[in-house]
This record gives sequence, C-alpha cells and structure tokens, in this order.
Amino acid sequence: MSKVISAEKAAELIKDGTTVAWTTSVLSGFAEEMAIAIEKRFLETGAPRDLTITFSSGNGDYPYGDVKGMNHLAHEGLIKKVIGSHIGQSPRLGKLVTENKVECHLFTQGILVHLYRQMAGKKVGVITKTGLGTFIDPRLDGGRINEITKEERVKLIEFEGEEYLYFKPFPIDVAIIRGSVCDEKGNMAMTHEPLLLESLSLASAVHNRGGIVIAQVLYLAKTGTLHPRRVNVPGGLVDYIVQAKPENHLMTTGTFFEPDLCGYFHTPMGSIPPLPLDQRKVIVRRAAMEMLPDSILNLGFGTPTYVASVAVEEGVLEKVTLTTELGNFGGVPCSGLDFPASHNAECTVAHEAMFDFYDGGGLDTAILGFAQADADGNLNVSKFGGRISGPGGFINIADSAKKVVFVSPMTIDAKTAVKDGKLVILKEGKGKKFVNQVEQVSFSGTYARKKGKPIFFVTERAVFSLENEGLTLIEIAPGLEVERDVLSAMEFRPRISPALKEMPRELFMPQWGKLRQIMEENR
Repeated sequence: MSKVISAEKAAELIKDGTTVAWTTSVLSGFAEEMAIAIEKRFLETGAPRDLTITFSSGNGDYPYGDVKGMNHLAHEGLIKKVIGSHIGQSPRLGKLVTENKVECHLFTQGILVHLYRQMAGKKVGVITKTGLGTFIDPRLDGGRINEITKEERVKLIEFEGEEYLYFKPFPIDVAIIRGSVCDEKGNMAMTHEPLLLESLSLASAVHNRGGIVIAQVLYLAKTGTLHPRRVNVPGGLVDYIVQAKPENHLMTTGTFFEPDLCGYFHTPMGSIPPLPLDQRKVIVRRAAMEMLPDSILNLGFGTPTYVASVAVEEGVLEKVTLTTELGNFGGVPCSGLDFPASHNAECTVAHEAMFDFYDGGGLDTAILGFAQADADGNLNVSKFGGRISGPGGFINIADSAKKVVFVSPMTIDAKTAVKDGKLVILKEGKGKKFVNQVEQVSFSGTYARKKGKPIFFVTERAVFSLENEGLTLIEIAPGLEVERDVLSAMEFRPRISPALKEMPRELFMPQWGKLRQIMEENR
C-alpha cells in the first residue's frame, strides 16, 4: 500500500486534542503544504480543534510577511497550547498568546531538541543548568508566557549539591517533518535542504509511542535508488508521504533553491558585497575585534550575522569557523531572507548534535543581539514592548560560550551618520535599550558574573563590559561626549571605567583593514 497521500488526506489524520510537532527554522524545514491543508480543513469544518503544537525554532515569514509558517495555524480554537522556543516570526500566533487565547510555554531551543531526543529513547527528560536565573527558571516564570498558562513543565532540582532545571517529557501524537525526497518505502533524504534539523529525533519519538509521522517532500523516488548514506530518516519511521508544490517547499524564506546553501558547490566569497558605512557596520566591526584566530563562533540573528560580511571584507574568514545553532559549521551564515542557511558550509550536523557541542563549551565566542539591558547585566530578548518573541537558542548560546559579545544600537530608531572618522547623532531614538529593569530575564547577569567569563556590550556609541560592580562603560565613540550622548540615552548610570578610552577611529572610516592584525594580537 502506497504511503503517498494528499496533504488534504494527511490533515484529516490529525484528531482533536492531539499534540503535533513540527520541524522548522523560519521557513527552512517547515512543511508549508501541510500547514495550508490543516488551516483549510479547520476553516471549512472546524476540525481539528484544541491542538498542542510544539516546535524548537521560530517559524514564519515575519518581518517580510505574516501569512506563512505557523501563522497558518493561528486560529482561535485550532490551537490550545504552544510549547516552543520562538514565536516572533509568527505574529498571528503571538497575538493569540498575548490575548490569552492560547496557552504558551517558551523554552530554549537546545532544551527542546534535546528533550525530543530523550523522548525518542524514553528517557527521564532533560536535566541542565541552562536557564537558571532566567524566565525559564520556575522561581521566575517557569517558561510560562501569559496568564492562562498554569501547568508546570520545569522543576528546580538539586543533584549532588548543585541546582539544575528538570524538563519532563510530554507525549507527541503526530510529527510533521520535511525532506527533499522520499522513496516509496518512506526513506527520506534531505539533499536539497539547507539544514537537517531534528527530523530523526522527532520521527523516532513519535514512532516509538505509536504515533503518526508525516513527511513532506518535493520529489518521489523509486525504492532502492537512494544512497543509504544520504537517507536521514529511515522509511520504517515514516507513515505517510505528502508531495508538496514547489511554492510550498522553499529552501529559505526568500529562496526556492540555491546550490551553495546545501553543499552542491561553493560560491566565491568575493561576491558578497561590503556593508555600507553606517552605525551597523561600526557595531559589527567592533564586535569582530573580539574574535580570536582559529576559534569557533556563533553569530545570532539580525545584526550579528553581518560580522560574517566584515570577516569576508577583511580577509579573515579562513581564520575562524562560523557556526549556526541549527547545525552548520563553516562558511558564511546568511542574513535577511536566507537566514538560517549558510553559504558554503563545511559540515552540517543534526540540530540536537550542535547543541551538544554548544552546551559542552565548544563555542569560543558568541556574538548576539539584545533588546534590553540593565545595570546588573541582565538581558531581554524574549518579551518586550508588548511583543512576545521567545529566546530561540539565545539562552543556550549565551550561557555556554567562553566569551559573549552582545550587540545593538544604543537606542531605538535613532538617526546617525558616520563622517570623517566620527559618529554624528542626527536625531535621538524614540526608546532606550539600557533600562532600569528588563521586562523579562533572558540572560542572567548574576549567574554570568559568577562564571567570570568576558561579557561585552557593543553599540555604535559605546562599549561596556560586565564586571563584578555591574555594567561598566569602557569605550566611547570618537566625536561623542559621555554625559550628553551616552548616559542621557540610558535609564541608569553605569560604572565608568577609570581607563575609559575612545573606540578605534578606524572603525568609522570607509576602509579599515586592521582586523587581521587585531586578531593576531588577541591570540
């Protein structure tokens, strides 16, 4: 009997009240054809209802749109609960959560992918120090995002005299995974996918408890024609196959297929245009100064990804290994519409394997964005300004990297110019990012100080470090005054280093050319 069915038939297999897991990161790995079919069935029949949906990464097309990805399922009555890490790319779903129409737990990305793997083996769950002191800690919010979410899904435990967080397993009834091609037996290969994600762990977890595994693919192959080393999920774990229309099977939000995003060949890096000289370039240049030769880095979403462009422009890309938490080692992580893929990746591993590497301390440096910071060094990336986003992999990465560089403009929507080796503030921003108290703790400055690792905050106006006394101003942009241009843009007064110095003027010039030398001096 053929495993190939229509998306409409597959949607009918999902019953009221079930838990459905999805592989996804933005639109990479997301089964758009299946989401469309489930939405269509619900709008026409009212079923399925009261689903619990779980996913490890953000999924949607925001800020480029608000109709794809998990936005399809954002209907009152269709979803009852969400267990994920990031909903910022699905504003329709975020609206339901904000309005208390859907229960929501948001944990960190690495915890969820490890939990799926533990569930596959019917293990006890995940026990970790990751998340202590953040909103995931049950002494704060326990990962609960709104008022209607009451269930406790994480516990504080003590083991051999130390504190840990315990995340218990939960049953998953349906897994909706995505690959490039399935043969007639259901063997699934991911030859045209930019990432492997957690497809195997989810398929194993659901298969092993008697659930349904649905694989969305673009192509069908004859049994026996797929090389076994290219098969990522064995056919015995796949119950049904849905062949998608090309427009519902995008490689990334902006690309249907690009060979260098899945390893077919490498694109010359000289083809990546340099960034224009503006405040963003100043920020990422200064952040790049914290890189060490022969080190392994993670670049976060948004501004941090442009550190890769600076590395290319400065000719130091071969000196470092850039990674993404989704599983790519090497190459250049994409930004914009092609996030979270990588140009010219050297190796792609499973999602959960990458977090094994990260959580174990494999990252030398992480360069990450932030939305709010306070005097104690606490950061918020997950819930601010009335918007719920979630931490994604931020908490794992910031907690485990040996050095962390947080980057952001000093204020929200300020207008600046970079002229003659100086920063000029044309119009002050409409909101402050350095606040008296962050709205939600996504990174604990208290726990970070206990570890004693280097923590920096880089803006276009100033650089701060996190020291025992709290946030400390250590550098200021040329052309600016401390009181007028930095402290006035903050809700609190940081400690000012007695060795306060000027940020290198070369960062504010059209041509830099000093990164290689700086990295060697850092060795």
